[in-house]
Amino acid sequence: MKIIHVVDSLDPAQGGPPMVVARLGAAQAQLGHDVEIVSLESHGSNNQVNVSLEGIPHLDQVTFTLIKRGGPVDQLLATAAGRYLTRRVPEADAVHLHNMWRPLLVVAAKTAKRAGVKYVIAPHGALSRWSLGQKRWKKQVALALGWRKILNEAFFIHALNADEVRESAPLQLQPPVEIIPNGVFPEEIDNLPEKSTFRGLYPQLKDRPYILFLGRLHYKKGLDYLADAFNRFARQTPSADLVVVGPDGGAGQMFEERIAQFGLTGRVHMVGPLYGFKKYAAMVDALCICLPSRDEGFSMTITEAMGCGLPVVISRNCNFPEVAELEAGEVVDLDAAAISAALLRMATDENWRHRAGQAARQLVLSRFTWPTIAQKSIIAYNTNHESRRDQWQSSSR
Repeated sequence: MKIIHVVDSLDPAQGGPPMVVARLGAAQAQLGHDVEIVSLESHGSNNQVNVSLEGIPHLDQVTFTLIKRGGPVDQLLATAAGRYLTRRVPEADAVHLHNMWRPLLVVAAKTAKRAGVKYVIAPHGALSRWSLGQKRWKKQVALALGWRKILNEAFFIHALNADEVRESAPLQLQPPVEIIPNGVFPEEIDNLPEKSTFRGLYPQLKDRPYILFLGRLHYKKGLDYLADAFNRFARQTPSADLVVVGPDGGAGQMFEERIAQFGLTGRVHMVGPLYGFKKYAAMVDALCICLPSRDEGFSMTITEAMGCGLPVVISRNCNFPEVAELEAGEVVDLDAAAISAALLRMATDENWRHRAGQAARQLVLSRFTWPTIAQKSIIAYNTNHESRRDQWQSSSR
């Protein structure tokens, strides 16, 4: 198949979708498909994009097309991208759109529709109640002015888990839904850095155990809860620190100020964004990973951490019930006391932590690997709802 993935940006500061697009595309290419990823040039550093993509297996088999961002009119209407897509989309068997609300995605959907090429939309959590509640009126207007039509005309909607299906149900969208999760490449977690590698890179940690947070420093990620929970935890566990990894998404200063108010600046290590080898090194040396998010679609951070054998402490809002079902960590309410209690268990019960880490790795290897996920996506493109294929062909004439 010829598959075109479209995402507004590959900048890792945008969160999970850029990483998902690259890995899903690489896994599809590994299966022998012709895969192209179309994106606009990053607002930030292209070097950061390159670093974030380093080491992804089979990515060299994927074609990347980065379209230069023009002036205000071009950015509003995605005209340059539209010209490119008009040439390329008719050659495709499927166009896979990632995320929502961006002009580039609107143009890609309309171009595919005109060409009679089926398109798929992966909202990546954008249709959850929490997400729709952010800048609510703008999103309601966007739905009314075109996005609802774009969603309804999709070949299918790519959901990451059953919770995402449930969350979007009030919209009463018409297309079928395929649940296609995120995952890891076995190659990425079979050759992990040696223990203490991360400590060698950051000697200020010395030999102190640490809790790891990895993600954008954004309000959505619950950094206020993390600060309050670590404050409680630190009073009971004076020997353990917190390492915070990720680009600033607007909540970094607030978090640091809160930590300073608690007098814990010396025990919280802000190391900025890490990718590839350094990211995995941070996971290998950690006690556990903590992600107290207000909302998640299907967290790459949680999945990768568990694949490394790292138990997790996550909020119920992370929508990862398998963690509790298979005892791969702790799933708690979005409450500082509950998060702190779970962290305390991780820090003090070595047997539990070891068992949870083993269960976490087995969960990922048995259910969430990219080769299996890519095969599921190909089946969905080819066999899902033949009646919709007929509908596409007739409506595009």
